[in-house]
Amino acid sequence: MWVVLPRPSRSHVVNQDHARDADPVRGNPLVTLVMRARNGDEPAWAALVERYAPPIWSVCRKHRLDDSDAADVGQNVWLHLVDQLDKIRDPAALPGWLVTTTRRECERISRSAQVTHATGYTVDAAQIPDDQASTAEQVLVAERHAALRQALVHLPSCCQRLLVLLIEDPPIPYAEISAALGIPVGSIGPTRLRCLDKLRRQPVIAALIDAETQTA
Repeated sequence: MWVVLPRPSRSHVVNQDHARDADPVRGNPLVTLVMRARNGDEPAWAALVERYAPPIWSVCRKHRLDDSDAADVGQNVWLHLVDQLDKIRDPAALPGWLVTTTRRECERISRSAQVTHATGYTVDAAQIPDDQASTAEQVLVAERHAALRQALVHLPSCCQRLLVLLIEDPPIPYAEISAALGIPVGSIGPTRLRCLDKLRRQPVIAALIDAETQTA
C-alpha cells in the first residue's frame, strides 16, 4: 500500500505506516478531506490514502499483477493525484478517478509485460478483468471501510481491540486472542456478538445498512 505526504512534492511517497497519523480526520466526509488535502494538509492526505488504498490494491489484483508491479501502480496513481487533485472539479468523483487511473496503470504495466515476454506468451481469458464491473463496486467497498473505521472508534476499547484482532488476515487463533486480551477463549464468541451489535447500532453503520437495503 502507499501514502503521499505532504502533497506538493512528488518525492513524498512513503510507507503506509504513516497513515496512522490520520486518526483525527479519518471520519471526515470525502469532500472535506479532498479540500484539506488540496491545501497541503498532511493528515488529510494520509486519511485519503488509507481510505482508498484497498480498492486500488483490489484493481491490481484483478489484473493479476504481482506485489512488485502492484506497488509500482499504486505509487504512480498517488503521484498522478499529486499533479491532478486541483483539476478534479467534483471532489466526490475522486474514488472513480482513482479506480480509473489505477486500471489504466495496470493495463500499461500488463502491456509492457506482454511485450517483454511476447515469445510463447498466451493470454488466459480468465485473467482478463471485466471493464464493466469494477468502479461502482470499488467505491462502495471503500465507503464501507470508511464507515466501519468511523464507527469503530466510538466503541468501548475492549470491543475495538477484539474486533480488530478478529478481522486479521490470516486469522489469529482464538488462543492467541485470549492471551492478548486476557479473556477466556469461551467468552470470545459471545463478546464478539455483543460488540457487533453495538457496531451495527452506530449511526454511520445504521445509515449504511439502510441505504443498501433500499437499493437492494
